[in-house]
Amino acid sequence: MNASEHGFNPAFNMASIKQAINEAVERVRMPAPTRLRDLIRQIRAARTAAEERTVVNKECAYIRSTFREEDSVWRCRNIAKLLYIHMLGYPAHFGQLECLKLIASPRFTDKRIGYLGAMLLLDERQDVHLLITNCLKNDLNSSTQFVIGLALCTLGAIASPEMARDLAAEVERLMKSPNAYIRKKAALCAFRIIRRVPELMEMFLPATRSLLTEKNHGVLITGVTLITEMCENSIDTLNHFKKIVPNLVRILKNLILAGYSPEHDVSGVSDPFLQVKILRLLRILGRNDVDASEAMNDILAQVATNTETSKNVGNTILYETVLSIMDIKSESGLRVLAVNILGRFLLNNDKNIRYVALNTLLKTVYVDTSAVQRHRSTILECLKDPDVSIRRRAMELSFALVNTNNIRTMMKELLLFLERADPEFKAQCSSNIVLSAEKFAPNQRWHLETLFKVLVAAGNYVRDDVVACTIQLISEAQTSKQNYAVCALWHALERDTADKQPLAQVATWCIGEYGDLLLYGTPSEDVETPVNLTEDEVIDVYQRLLWSPQNSVVTKQYTLLSLMKLSTRFQQGNEKIRQIIDTFGSNLHIELQQRGVEFSHLFRKYEHLRPALLERMPPMETAKPQANGIIGLANGEPEVEDEKSIILDNSPSAAPADSSALLDLLGSSDLDAETPTTIINNTNTNIDSSPVINNNDLLDLLGGLDLSSPVSAPLPISQVQPAPQIFSPTNTANFLVDGLLNSSPVQNEIPNLVAFDKLGLKIVFKLERPPDTPDLLVINMVAQNVGSVQLTEFLFQAAVPKTFQLQMLSPSSTVIPPLGQVTQVLKVTNINKASLRMRLRISYTGESGPVLEQAEVNNFPPLAWQ
Repeated sequence: MNASEHGFNPAFNMASIKQAINEAVERVRMPAPTRLRDLIRQIRAARTAAEERTVVNKECAYIRSTFREEDSVWRCRNIAKLLYIHMLGYPAHFGQLECLKLIASPRFTDKRIGYLGAMLLLDERQDVHLLITNCLKNDLNSSTQFVIGLALCTLGAIASPEMARDLAAEVERLMKSPNAYIRKKAALCAFRIIRRVPELMEMFLPATRSLLTEKNHGVLITGVTLITEMCENSIDTLNHFKKIVPNLVRILKNLILAGYSPEHDVSGVSDPFLQVKILRLLRILGRNDVDASEAMNDILAQVATNTETSKNVGNTILYETVLSIMDIKSESGLRVLAVNILGRFLLNNDKNIRYVALNTLLKTVYVDTSAVQRHRSTILECLKDPDVSIRRRAMELSFALVNTNNIRTMMKELLLFLERADPEFKAQCSSNIVLSAEKFAPNQRWHLETLFKVLVAAGNYVRDDVVACTIQLISEAQTSKQNYAVCALWHALERDTADKQPLAQVATWCIGEYGDLLLYGTPSEDVETPVNLTEDEVIDVYQRLLWSPQNSVVTKQYTLLSLMKLSTRFQQGNEKIRQIIDTFGSNLHIELQQRGVEFSHLFRKYEHLRPALLERMPPMETAKPQANGIIGLANGEPEVEDEKSIILDNSPSAAPADSSALLDLLGSSDLDAETPTTIINNTNTNIDSSPVINNNDLLDLLGGLDLSSPVSAPLPISQVQPAPQIFSPTNTANFLVDGLLNSSPVQNEIPNLVAFDKLGLKIVFKLERPPDTPDLLVINMVAQNVGSVQLTEFLFQAAVPKTFQLQMLSPSSTVIPPLGQVTQVLKVTNINKASLRMRLRISYTGESGPVLEQAEVNNFPPLAWQ
């Protein structure tokens, strides 16, 4: 029997053997690439950055050459080295296509490195990103669970919106797989897909609900994570999953009561990671929901009382429990329990736990202040902690606890903290002490003492608001308290104040105002050490302050003015004061020089005016915010007090508004040789008259906007000053209606004008002239949406030359539905009968995003002004 009878082909087998021998010989001739560990060793051995770059560049050159030779033997090793080079910060993008080749390989080791390279080197800005979609789809249908897991991990890491939409159905199918490993990976991938494309959330709802019935803790924790992400991004999904609160409570209860499980036990706690996830989801589901909160109150109490606190794992669960209790509609006793847990955290030796407790108490102090007050002493002890972060949080929490009952105790502790605090704390702490004292001071004397202690303890770190508050309080005080203040501040001024400039400023101001009380007033019983002074002693101290190079210019300005006032308070010593002031007439600092020259003239040329000019200042009024002030304007409310001043005067003598800067808002224009003016008003209230906005007022509303160059963005509605709302049965926003109510016909013989027609938006001007006001032109602007897409955030702005006056009433809406329209009334006054030219700016949000258009209308019909 020969070899052919057994199916053996000698010719074929000899050729195969020769090919194998040639490949082996070629492989022996070609040197093997450097192993990854050897490359790491070489890079770490480099002494300089240049040596490291040399090693990396040499290796990258070798890797490129092997890629060009299509060497499939060492591709996996080369990609691994390239990923390490990428992590060092060197460019490795040239390996992207090689990663795809490894992904297409049937070997699992090649796929593993290929997918790892894809996650590190690919992003959705690269064209190669599109080529991997087909590979992922093939591997998602693989029969090997680990290949499916690699594909799911990669999809979750690099999924673009397009890729997520293409493969979402595959992921949803894998979430129902009988394999727990695949279900877990698919749930995590769905979590990342929902983050990228929230509209795909509804597809995963049925499969996600079934994940809560799992026994496998890995699948269960991923299911809870996925539900949490869904609830945080959709109100409808949140309401849908509120039904699962009993299921979550049952799972959490089983975890607490479960015995020892070596697979899930961490420091004696059963699966703390799953417990934390469930507590976080319960917090989201129970927020602002009484029924859901009631269902979880008992289990939260069990977790809070049965969790081991000796290990950090238990403290983590307790922390999440506290957050859940304080965020839901929980019972008052449960809230007290939560605050007590945080109080125990404050006694922990771990700095991180103390910081977390202070941070959480700071968030919950306004929810249950009385419960937090029980731990006030512990919080005050944290002010002495060596850790700067803990001291900062303790300081903020301490000020949150201040009230009328504990103001004396708290201020005593906080003043001690202020004295030894780091410079970074002094400014904030001093301002907060001043605010707290102003709000809860038991009496005026205590208030003054506290402010003086702040000035001494904080030194030069005191903010300007503290100086202003102290001066205001002294000016409002009774004469006896002013006597105490001037004496106390004099004692402080006698000492060195180089490091206490704000104290010197307050002291000099007070002595300048009430210097007569210091020398000639009746000694106050409040003063601990009586003051026995002469005028020369006071002037000597002032001379020391003025000539000290350590004092700031601002302090010297306070001192110079105070010394000038003392010339009318003292009975003698005016000549010495005049000599000191004369020396500042040639001071190098221009402010001090100006004061010196002006005050010298008061001693000579205007001597008869000096006593009247330097009279004692009246008590300063407390600056209280007005309900209809700036805050009202920001909220779109008219300022009631100034209503008369902002209503437009329609008389011919009314001066046009100097608002040329508004046209810069629309871009530079040569509408007219004169400077144009614009009045823009976009409120949502029905009004009849819009204000003529002055240029300076407008600048205030724009917050100091630089109007020297065109601004590309439209003016927000909230920043435009609204017109006063006028309610009159015969004065409406439409002159057609006015004509009906007032029984006077309105001429409507002027033809309509198409001002803008582009991108599905058409703006038509319907022109009218009331017969009783020949100088007035009423423009009924109609914005029509001729497309099939709704237009939102519609904003119409206009500008006219300065010879005109323009009023813009509020639009009927800011949303134009398909085939719908929005109307707005414009009133133009033209006294000089000049040709009207108008610059328009239209902004809205359409299907493709925000749109901004500009147009110019020059073809108003002549009938408009005849």
